[in-house]
Amino acid sequence: MHALVLQSDFGKADGAVCAMYGVAESVQPGLRIFDLTHEIEQYDIWEGSYRLIQTVSFWPEGTVFVSVVDPGVGSTRRSIAALTDDGHYIITPDNGTLTHVKRLCGLKCVRLIDETVNRMPHAVDSYTFHGRDIYAFTGARLAAGVIRFDDIGPEIPQDSVVTLPLIDPKMQDGAIEGTIDVLDIRFGSIWTNIPHSLFKELHIDYGERVQIEIRNDTRALYRNVMTFAHSFAEVFVGEPLAYINSLDYLAVAINQGSFARAYSIGTGNSWHIRVSRSPF
Repeated sequence: MHALVLQSDFGKADGAVCAMYGVAESVQPGLRIFDLTHEIEQYDIWEGSYRLIQTVSFWPEGTVFVSVVDPGVGSTRRSIAALTDDGHYIITPDNGTLTHVKRLCGLKCVRLIDETVNRMPHAVDSYTFHGRDIYAFTGARLAAGVIRFDDIGPEIPQDSVVTLPLIDPKMQDGAIEGTIDVLDIRFGSIWTNIPHSLFKELHIDYGERVQIEIRNDTRALYRNVMTFAHSFAEVFVGEPLAYINSLDYLAVAINQGSFARAYSIGTGNSWHIRVSRSPF
């Protein structure tokens, strides 16, 4: 058996997540079930996509992920199962959840889930809880070895998988233009789409100063010079810093404070960051 990892926007205030656990346990008692997170902002497919890329590659080959951020539940949107290039499985609605995994990990094969066949037996006559009735059920059967990946359904072209638009970072006029992909929720750091390899082209060493500018599609929100540091402890409490995060991308934070809350920063392609060497 392989581990089953669940992600959703359900929260844990009611019994939805526990019901998914129950379905998986009914498929195979003793199946190892873990939570990635159930605190995705409601309907935020972008965040669901990013949380997968933050996590998937650190699990053993064969791990099965079930990701349910599904504002289109009950519609004509497809249900799919994907096998990544490094051997992980993801069961999810085909609504953009695989965007970052497809770009950064790569997909080896994608299969269509026949929702009329891969459905929990004796499920209630409902079309609003596919996370329980289809995704948790199919994911648990795959993790437990009850079915093989090939049994899930027919293979579909990878270019038919729905993806969200991504903006590539670029070097221009001595600065790097990028976007803010996601927040480090608990601590309020902002994580950009600027990889360390591209940032190195600015030739800014640790301990030197970097200029950060942030804007959204309507206005500028922040402009300041800060230290490029290895970690938070290299600056004073309350001082901003730029650093390389755990995924090897540029991030911005306040030591023991929330940068996102302090400056009302959001995420996605509407949030832009410009990084350059400090002019002084």
